[in-house]
Order: sequence, then structure tokens, then C-alpha cells
Amino acid sequence: MRKITYRDALREALREEMKRDPTVFLLGEDIGKYWGGAFKVTEGLAEEFGEERVRDTPISENAIIGTAVGAAITGTCPVAEIMFGDLTALAMDQIANQAAKIRYMFGAQAKCPMVIRTPFGAGVNIASHHSQSLEAWFMHTPGLHVAVPSTPYDAKGLLKTAIRGNNPTVFCEHKLLYPIEGEVPEQEYTIPFGKADTKREGEDVTIVATLYMVHKALNAAKQLEKENAINAEIIDPRTLTPLDTQAIIKSVKKTGRLIIVTEDCKTAGVSAEIAAIAAEHAVDYLDAPIKRVAEPDTPIPFSPPLEQYVIPNEKTIIKALKEVLQTW
Repeated sequence: MRKITYRDALREALREEMKRDPTVFLLGEDIGKYWGGAFKVTEGLAEEFGEERVRDTPISENAIIGTAVGAAITGTCPVAEIMFGDLTALAMDQIANQAAKIRYMFGAQAKCPMVIRTPFGAGVNIASHHSQSLEAWFMHTPGLHVAVPSTPYDAKGLLKTAIRGNNPTVFCEHKLLYPIEGEVPEQEYTIPFGKADTKREGEDVTIVATLYMVHKALNAAKQLEKENAINAEIIDPRTLTPLDTQAIIKSVKKTGRLIIVTEDCKTAGVSAEIAAIAAEHAVDYLDAPIKRVAEPDTPIPFSPPLEQYVIPNEKTIIKALKEVLQTW
């Protein structure tokens, strides 16, 4: 099977959906022909589809999402790009109080089929205002779907599903995933929301990881298996809302141990919710305390050494694995 980058997989999904459905259009800062998006995901699409369907916007996140909400409820399918995930804070009223609530407040007589694409994550030395992982904000908001693809295959399939859906979706990408290559079929496919993927089979411990942390977890599991013959199972939820709780519970019941690896802050984060689910539904199967590997509750430093210090890595994951496996 051919291999393409995460960036190209996203662009391919956008192109295919724009060809399939003339109501799909893109809007965001610098996404047009002169820039192609901050991370080049929309490069070439303005030339192919024209400026009516790939619309550069003013620098106003609130206006971008407000426009997308209005367009969605009047019958189109907007895909809005927010240049950095941190800047969704400037549009939270439109996201959490408008897009998320419309179907509920109008008794499902109005739909809001829109997608908000935005990159999260640290590791590229652009400081606190451009490096956060805020997935839990949206996971906490009823009415939103939240996607967290970690591979090119998942990115394309989930984005196509999000565009075809009737719910507002926050589509979380990680900056360091854009150049990563992976197998993506040329034929048509979609991936349903709420269905996790087992990225690695194992018997000794379950690791639930999201976004770029999936790759670090895979590296850590490979290293630990080579050193200690420990076989870790890695579950990638792929979407946080809806969340495939059954896949997580099933794996925990099989292995008896659980580590959750995410890049958001530890307190009240994604890892806290997953840990709570495991504690509620599989506590009798646990042979060790649940471990969470996440960022400390601090803004992301600008200093490269300090930034790397706060981001979870293979060493911190292996440390957690060893602690869990030594607890009987």
C-alpha cells in the first residue's frame, strides 16, 4: 500500500469531500493560494476549487467560527481552520455556547454540520500561547464531537466522517504528526467515530495513548519488550467524544494494568476521565494502581530544554510501565 504523510492525508480528505459535496467549503486565516495554511494542509486547494470555496478570513477566530456556525445551520458544510489550537479560546462562546447547543435548543430541527480543524501540542519551541493541548475542554462540552487521529490513515478516514456528519466536530491534529508517513489506501473509506484502534496487541499492560503520544508509547513498548520481554497493548481511542469505553475496559480486563499517556495537563485532563472509566468499570480486574503520564500543570516553556522536560516521552512512559509491572 502507498505511504503518504499525515498532512497529505488530511489534504486528500478535504479534496475528495469538496469534490463529492459542493456545499463543503473551507475558511480560515491564510489557507488560500498565497500561503496554503500555516502547516500547508490546504496548499493547492484554492487553485483547484477557487476562492469562493477556500476562503481566507480576517484574523478573528470568533468571526471564523461564528461564520461557520451560521453557514452550517443554513445548509452548507464549513470546515474551519484555527491556526493554533490555543486560539480556540478566542472563539469559545461560538464553539461551546452556539455550535454545541443548537441541535439541543431547537429540538433537532436545526443541524450544525461543521468541522473545526486545529493543531495542538508542544515540541516545536513556540511557547505557551501556541503549544497547549486543550482536547479536554471540548471533551467536557456536550454536543461536540472530538477527534484525535494519530496516523495518516486515521486522519483521512476520520476527517471524511466528520465532514459527512451532522454534529460540530473539533478535529485535533498534532503539529509533530504532519510530516509522519503511513499507509493510506487509494480507495474510498471512512472511519466511524467512537471506535478505538488497537495499535499493538499485548498481554501484560494496557497503554491508552492519544495523538503524538501514540508513537512515543509504541517506541517505549518496543524498547521494554526488547529489554524485559514485557508485552504492552496500546489502545488509540481515535475519538474522545464519542469514546470507545468498551475497548478500553476489555483491554484492562485482559491485562490487569493501565497506563494513560496524553500530552494535556494532568489535572482534570483526558487521562483523568479515562482513569475514572477504568476505575468504575474494571477496578476488580486491576492488579496495580492506574498510572497517568501527562504534562505537569504548567504553561509550556519557551526554553527548548524546559519544553522537552515537561512533555511526556519514552523515558517517562517506560518508568511508569516498570512501576506498574512491579506492583502486585
